[in-house]
Amino acid sequence: MLHWSLFVSLLGVIVAVLGAYCGWSLFPSMIHKKVEQSVVIADGSEQYKRFVNLPQPLNFKVYIFNVTNPDKIQHGAIPIVEEIGPYVYKQYRHKKVKHFSHDGSKITYVQNVRFDFDEDASAPYTQSDHIVALNMHMNAFLQVFEREITDILQGFANRLNSRLNRTPGVRVLKRLMERIRGKRKSVLQISENDPGLALLLVHLNANLKAVFNDPRSMFVHTSVREYLFDGVRFCINPQGIAKAICNQIKESGSKTIREQSDGSLAFSFFGHKNGSGHDVYEVHTGKGDAMKVLEIQKLDDSHNLQVWLNGSNEGETSVCNQINGTDASSYPPFRQRGDSMYIFSADICRSVQLFYQSDIQYQGIPGFRYSIGENFINDIGPEHDNECFCTDKLSNVIKRKNGCLYAGALDLTTCLDAPVILTLPHMLGASNEYRKMIRGLKPDAKKHQTFVDVQTLTGTPLQGGKRVQFNMFLKSINRITITENLTTVLMPAIWVEEGIQLNSEMVAFFKRKLINTLKTLDIVHWAGLCGGAGVAVLGLIYYIYQRGAKVEKPCK
Repeated sequence: MLHWSLFVSLLGVIVAVLGAYCGWSLFPSMIHKKVEQSVVIADGSEQYKRFVNLPQPLNFKVYIFNVTNPDKIQHGAIPIVEEIGPYVYKQYRHKKVKHFSHDGSKITYVQNVRFDFDEDASAPYTQSDHIVALNMHMNAFLQVFEREITDILQGFANRLNSRLNRTPGVRVLKRLMERIRGKRKSVLQISENDPGLALLLVHLNANLKAVFNDPRSMFVHTSVREYLFDGVRFCINPQGIAKAICNQIKESGSKTIREQSDGSLAFSFFGHKNGSGHDVYEVHTGKGDAMKVLEIQKLDDSHNLQVWLNGSNEGETSVCNQINGTDASSYPPFRQRGDSMYIFSADICRSVQLFYQSDIQYQGIPGFRYSIGENFINDIGPEHDNECFCTDKLSNVIKRKNGCLYAGALDLTTCLDAPVILTLPHMLGASNEYRKMIRGLKPDAKKHQTFVDVQTLTGTPLQGGKRVQFNMFLKSINRITITENLTTVLMPAIWVEEGIQLNSEMVAFFKRKLINTLKTLDIVHWAGLCGGAGVAVLGLIYYIYQRGAKVEKPCK
């Protein structure tokens, strides 16, 4: 009996050691290898099928800032806005694969996107809802026109100043040119003494009615469907100079403006995104390095953007033009607490860093929560080593002396070819210089901060959303009557949330394929470790008990 109990105790030790080895070495190694195999994008694999067609559509929610006092704004009042929405769309993504690289580590594709309006999720809102919103296309055209004339004047001032450097005896005139260049005076200040430029603005002002459908204010009365997708029509049967202006707008190549079958033009926020894609992406398949899976390697055959300012050294790419991270449809596996990761958004022409925040549980699936940091659009400027974002394309707006916007705002002019300003929804975290000029904003970090919950092993997004707001400066422009009484403000138009919430079907699939397996292995691990240790201890106790009983027996 003594030998039998010791044998059982030894067997328990062996089982406990095996349980510990399996739980802390063998099983993690097996899981790691299995996850690596599952995330790699190989032709014909399950992951390839999920890559080409996302298993479920993304949620695309749009909130519109309805303007409640448009007539008063035209006379200098501070705008009052009211958020309406969300208008919810299902965003379907299909990737048209062009080819794999020779070694299989890269895949090149074009992504097609389709938006379907979700009536149930949007209720009580409908696409036929009437709205009063910022007339983005007219405001953009006026500001671009002003900027181009200002650039012409600036170039003239630079050339004249160059000549003055070689001409003695004209220091007074040189100082005048330096003032023009240094302050980047607007058309309001410069063109008044230039009959030719003043005449251009007079003609533009006289033809605004013919181009933009007889506007009474800087705001348009339209429907949600037209504003977002179908398009707000303008340039309807223009004649003379108005026709020339419309041709110029058409030739500008703006993505948000499309020519209609009758020759008119139409502006919409997202109409150009609904259909075939044009951007060519090259991403890592994860082959050879699973931690790089889906990282964008090239966009339109370039490793970097050519949107923002670059360094002074030839060939030097600035941090602003670097392409980092994935497109947010998935993330690299094997996440660790305290780490960070990047996503790249072509809509705003930049990479965004996400930082670990906390552990979470999503319907029984463990994960990590990540969110953007203050460096997203709050920390921009030479003091943060990213002045490359300060393109200084806007004149007579609320900005710092160095050309950068105040904290919480980013000028997307060079990205979108339109003077659009990016902020977080409701200008969350933005400088008071912008927020104090608008009534009706209600920033809330829980509702308006970008975040994503990611499954720790596979990098699969569980829920989350990219949340951004699009704005435009509203301001007075010289000789343009409709703008003459405007107060300069950063005017909100819409904010959007693009994200995902793993549906019940995908949750069940995920649990069946991964979570349940992990739980089973965990049970085996702890059953082996604790069961073996328990048997070993019981066997040892039994051995000690029997030995003690044998020693006491002769004394009786």
